[in-house]
Order: sequence, then structure tokens, then C-alpha cells
Amino acid sequence: MKTSDLIATIGVSILLIAFFLQSLKLIKAESWSYGILNLLGAGIAGYASWLISFMPFVILESVWSAVALYGLFKLFVKKKSST
Repeated sequence: MKTSDLIATIGVSILLIAFFLQSLKLIKAESWSYGILNLLGAGIAGYASWLISFMPFVILESVWSAVALYGLFKLFVKKKSST
């Protein structure tokens, strides 16, 4: 297994764990844990896509990371305004 394959496997595994936990209602889609798992998973998968120069997935994972980061930012603002 190439290094890029291992990195990609880790990234998509994190994304699938987030999806699985949210589907089972163990975490909420609007939670810190879900956002962090999505940000990490997409970032790692995007990096692996960059390593193999597969630009469609670099773009996909970059947008996925940006959306996850936006969700985490919204949670931060919401928490800060409620204190």
C-alpha cells in the first residue's frame, strides 16, 4: 500500500465514522465532534488527493473542509453569544 493510499484510507474512515455516528443519533450534525471529524477527515482525504494529483477530489474535499470549518465557526459564535 502506498503512503497516499494509507492517508486517504484514514481520511475517509474518519468521514465515515462521523456519518455513522450521526446516522445512529450518537452525535448531532450541529455538534463540535461532528464538525471536527468532518474537518479532519476531509482535510486528510484532500491531502491524499493532492499527493496523487487528483484535482476533482482536492476540490471536493477542500469545499467539504470549508463547510465543516464554517459549521464550527457558527457553533463558536453561538456559544460565545450565549455566555
